[in-house]
Amino acid sequence: MSERPLPPGGDERPSGGGDPLAGLDAVGWASLRHAYGSAADVPGLIRALYRPEEAAEAADTLFANVHHQGGCVESAAPAALPFLVRAAVAPAVGTLVRRDLIELIACVAAEGNRVEPRWVARGWAEAWGLAVPGLLPLLHDPEPVVRTAVADALGEARGRADEVLAALWARHAREAVPEVLGTLVDAAGALAVHADREREPALARLRALTAPDVAPGERLRAVAALRTAAPGTGDGSHARVVGEVLEGGDLGGYRVAQAVRLLGGTLAERAGHLVRLLGHPAASTRREALEAVAGELSRRRSAVPPLLPAVAELLDDPEPDDRLFAARVLGMCGTAALPWADRLAALTDDEGEPYLPAQDHALWALSRTGDPRCAAPLARRLAGERLGFGYFSVHAEGWWTHELSLSETLGPLAAHAEVLLPPLRARLRAVRSVDEARALCQSLTEWGPAAAPAVPELCALLETAAAVWAAEALAAIGPAAAAAVDRDRLRALIDAPPEGQPFAARSLALAYGRLTGDREPALALYLPRLGEPYGNDNPAILLGELGPAGAPHADRLRELLTTDTTGWLPLRVGEALWRITGRAEEVVPALVAAIEPYTGGGVTRAVTETVRLLGEIGPAAAPAVPALRAFLDADERPVEHGSWRSVPDDDALCTAVLTALTSVSGGTDPVG
Repeated sequence: MSERPLPPGGDERPSGGGDPLAGLDAVGWASLRHAYGSAADVPGLIRALYRPEEAAEAADTLFANVHHQGGCVESAAPAALPFLVRAAVAPAVGTLVRRDLIELIACVAAEGNRVEPRWVARGWAEAWGLAVPGLLPLLHDPEPVVRTAVADALGEARGRADEVLAALWARHAREAVPEVLGTLVDAAGALAVHADREREPALARLRALTAPDVAPGERLRAVAALRTAAPGTGDGSHARVVGEVLEGGDLGGYRVAQAVRLLGGTLAERAGHLVRLLGHPAASTRREALEAVAGELSRRRSAVPPLLPAVAELLDDPEPDDRLFAARVLGMCGTAALPWADRLAALTDDEGEPYLPAQDHALWALSRTGDPRCAAPLARRLAGERLGFGYFSVHAEGWWTHELSLSETLGPLAAHAEVLLPPLRARLRAVRSVDEARALCQSLTEWGPAAAPAVPELCALLETAAAVWAAEALAAIGPAAAAAVDRDRLRALIDAPPEGQPFAARSLALAYGRLTGDREPALALYLPRLGEPYGNDNPAILLGELGPAGAPHADRLRELLTTDTTGWLPLRVGEALWRITGRAEEVVPALVAAIEPYTGGGVTRAVTETVRLLGEIGPAAAPAVPALRAFLDADERPVEHGSWRSVPDDDALCTAVLTALTSVSGGTDPVG
């Protein structure tokens, strides 16, 4: 059974009578726009929806053109909407195509509600309001995927909230498919806040769905809807419901992290539930609890003391992937995991941890604590066939356990160069790919002068496609590399860089200038790009390295200093201007303005680098102190939450802030 029996009257899906293409040619499509330009192709795509062999591709193309990646509602959308609705209800159109069209409508409607009015095409709100009644009968479509899609779309019908709420609850009384039921509840929660006469009845229905005799998943869905419909009310009762479901263990399809987010309440209350779930009999529940713990740790500094000890207990979990995840969480927290360094060290060989991916993570976590016992196992990895670390760095939200980055693991370990360099140099001599060479060179770049013994291997790599990264490592090593490098060969590389690397000439020119003092090749390549708002490739970096010799460019830098108020440009330009003129007073205001908007969150690497620069400037950067203290005093980490990088990024910010405060205060206690 896909649904409960309908009352007398049977299937309420519209018959789709009449010509669904009527009026299509009367629209001036060529004058309208979608994401890829003129909307002249839209009528052909709409016609193709009625040809079974072309329909799926046409629907995909319409989605890409009319919605694309969101951010606005183009003028083609209101014109296309009536025809999309007609196709969605047409019996001649296949089920999956109808679902795709409804999802397109839902996405555009969501953008119409979300973005600023200036990004919404004229007539969209009116067209959407007129389209809603045509979608309501699809709540009774025979196909669950269609009912689910239309319920989701109708959750965006804010202007007709009362009418739609009545229809949603009418369908809810008949629905038997859990996914559809959940989407109906979600839509009701989204609309209740915009309703008049149906608001209180909707809230009452949602509260009724939190009762103990309702299925666990439905109870949680109702709590989520209530938090949307009536934010800030009923927190105590919501927490009670979620707590009961969590204690029962059956979350009805919800993940632990989703349920914990619904708890609200204090960190202590959430931590209590999570610690208990970390000891749950089911390995899958423990894993989900670990993900929820990682989320809490990524958000709040105060989450570390109550949660990290419970995570460390799972280093002995019988499920290998749970041990891996526990090690990953500990490593994410860096030096806060030092109390468990002995346990991590014991997991870095086959005897202590037979599951190799978990062993990799334990070794990485040990390195993150700064414990010197990480060096010997890493040296063995570098010398062996199985490295266990990737050549790329991954930047992604979420808690998937992708391979750890070799360069990010080795980069902070310059203090252990004596142990790590022999196998690393051997690996450089036998390097098998550009990716491997790049990762090894990037590690040595981080080490700087400590990597000097590897100069011969790096010079040899100048003859390969990895020349850029070898040159950058040589430049970071400094005088020892400058004395050994073939200056003429490096200069020739600028004019004939490795193929397929459009960045190579500029990077090689910058490294060449750092090694030889001859900045002319770099100036010729970089100066035409001055003013571009990028990070590591910003021409202002080069001008700053010139010091006082960059004075002819100071006026242009002053013009650029206020072009962008945040991001990389004020940092790079401000640093260059300060290094050229030594006048902190003309750059500090711009640098402070570049970090102040982030004291409440959203800190990027550019912000952290700006804080480091303010620390280098010293006492003249005193106007930055209030913002610096705000970063330090926050409990909610002011970085992006929800990824493995959240805590390390916050740790880097705090380290930079403490250093800057010490420097600005003339060496006194920065937190005193």
